[in-house]
Parts: sequence; C-alpha cells; structure tokens
Amino acid sequence: MLGPRVPTVTSPVEPIVIESADDDRLVAYAGLRDRTESDQFMIGESATVVERMLTSRFIVRSLLVTPKGFEKVKAAVEAHPRQIPVYMVDDEVMQGVTGFNVHRGVLAAAGRRGWPTLMEVAGNAKRLVLLEGSNDHENIGVIARSARGLGFDGMIIDPTCADPYYRRSIRVSMGEILHLPLTRATNWHETLEWLVKQGFELWALTPDADAESLFSMGMPEKVALVAGAEGPGLLPATRARTHYDVRIPMHGGVDSLNLGHALAIAMAAVSPSLEPAVEPEAAVVAPAPDIAAPSSTDA
Repeated sequence: MLGPRVPTVTSPVEPIVIESADDDRLVAYAGLRDRTESDQFMIGESATVVERMLTSRFIVRSLLVTPKGFEKVKAAVEAHPRQIPVYMVDDEVMQGVTGFNVHRGVLAAAGRRGWPTLMEVAGNAKRLVLLEGSNDHENIGVIARSARGLGFDGMIIDPTCADPYYRRSIRVSMGEILHLPLTRATNWHETLEWLVKQGFELWALTPDADAESLFSMGMPEKVALVAGAEGPGLLPATRARTHYDVRIPMHGGVDSLNLGHALAIAMAAVSPSLEPAVEPEAAVVAPAPDIAAPSSTDA
C-alpha cells in the first residue's frame, strides 16, 4: 500500500529589484553579446535551460529575470534546496546589462567545475560520442541533446574543440549538456587507445564512399562514435586508431549531412532499446518419431 504523498518543500522567493544596469551585482551578465565568456562561470538562457541548470551538478549563483520571466521559473527556484539570489529588472535594464534583447526574460549564472576524469565518464559506459576539432557551439549543443535523448552515456571532446559550456551550446542543448557526463581529453590519441583497451569499438564517421554502411554495422556491446569538424573531418592519425570507417548512405548526390544531424542518425542506429527485455517462450519440441532399427527377424 502506498504511503501518504510527501509534499514538495518550497521556500518563497522575493526577487531583489534592481533599477540600474551598472549595479555591481549584475557583473556576471554584463556585455554578454560581445564578451568572451569566463572560465569561472557559465550562463543559462531561457526558462527551460535554467530549470535544467537548477537540477544539474553545477551550482547556480544567481538569476537575472524580468517580471514575466520570473513567473516562468518561480516554482523551480522555490523548490531548489538552496536559496539563490534572484535579481529582477525591467526589459530596458536587461538589455542595458547584457547588450541584447533577452526576449525570454530569464538568465542564470552558474559556477563551472573541473573536468571529470576519463574513468568517471567512460568507466561504466557502453555508448560514447567523441568529437575532434569541432569549433561550432551550436553543433556541440545539438549533439549533446541528441546524446541525452538517444541513451548515450557520455561525450569526450579533444583539446581543440570549442567550449561546450558556452551560452549558445547550453541554450541549443536545452540544458541537457549540463546533465551529460562530459570531459575534455588532454591527450587525444592516448584516450582513443585507452577506450580500445576498455573494449570499445571505435567508429570513425566519414562520407567516404568506401566506408562501411552504418546500417550494416550491427549492435556492438560497447561503441564510441568518433566525428571530426565539418569540412576537414577526422585527422588521419585519429582514423588510424579507430576500428571502422562508417558512412551514412546518401541519396540524390548529396555528399554529407550537418555534423549534428549525422551524429543524431548514427546515435539512433546504436541507441539502446527502451523496451524491456522479453524472455523468449520455450520452444515446443515435437516428440521424436519412433523409428527403430530393423530387427534380424524383419530382414
């Protein structure tokens, strides 16, 4: 019998009204449009992203909201176990602080954390996505969202990839990148070799016509999809450390797909099943025919 429902404990939040864009308490949000983001904190934008940020492993330092924006996140902030400063401004001050029209009316600043170890990300994983040389924040965000939705256990990026926690990456991922185990490798080729020792099949995604078709590759127990930046693709030294070159068959003379789309297709092809395992029914064995060897009297 189920016990009584335990109510969610909430604490009323009183926003701190700020009327000047020059207020020192808003320095984390100053000039977002044009500045290089700090490696000490990151910015979430939109109610959905901020709600995901509040439930992630990252510590949210403050929120900056308009009155309408506050109503969208009020319940999530009040349900949070820690009191978080909420600064409320009007639309004019919001634009004056950030340098652009934040039409969603919700921003949050969170502290960054050190990179998890390779073992923490990959030690118990069966599905990984690896990125080399991707400098497109939107692609990284799209790939992270797909990885979360398609049952991948983590992402590993090489030393040359763009910042995965840049505001645009977080926004495009709808905040899911904050919940995906992710690390940056310090030595890329040693990382690939270590994954091979852990039993991963490494598939290098490529548009090359002589590569194996993705749809003929089967379903390995442990697989890491390795993809490079659009245009240059993977370096030869990287491809030499993978098991298979794998392509998505294309129609109509189209050469390839956007990196985010291609990886979503590849991840879906090897995504773990959501259906519960069904034990096969015991086979009904027909009785063996009564065929005896002929006796000597029958000869």
